[in-house]
Amino acid sequence: MAMSKRDLFQKRRLRNRNKMRKMANGRARLSVHRSNKNISVQLIDDLNGVTLASASSLEPSLGIVGKNNVEAAAKVGETIADRAKKAGVEECYFDRGGFLFHGRVKALADAAREGGLKF
Repeated sequence: MAMSKRDLFQKRRLRNRNKMRKMANGRARLSVHRSNKNISVQLIDDLNGVTLASASSLEPSLGIVGKNNVEAAAKVGETIADRAKKAGVEECYFDRGGFLFHGRVKALADAAREGGLKF
């Protein structure tokens, strides 16, 4: 019997997260969530269980409310890189969840790398 889309997503998410957790080495996790209308990202310290910084396309200050395209994802990536620097984080690992690494997720990652985050 074929697996549903949701089951395949969960399988990818867990596979990716477990691989990254093994290589985390005390670094923060840059977790991405993409929906049909928005994209958001959080910088999470798993050792202490706290969110160090976050950014979302829902924030009015970014000027991209209601847009969910590659340009909006890049703007969110730049923002999280700036906020991570202010929080004192330079290295992290990228947790794409079950989302494939292309399109908006890739644009966010590339913008965060250009902003100075290393992963």
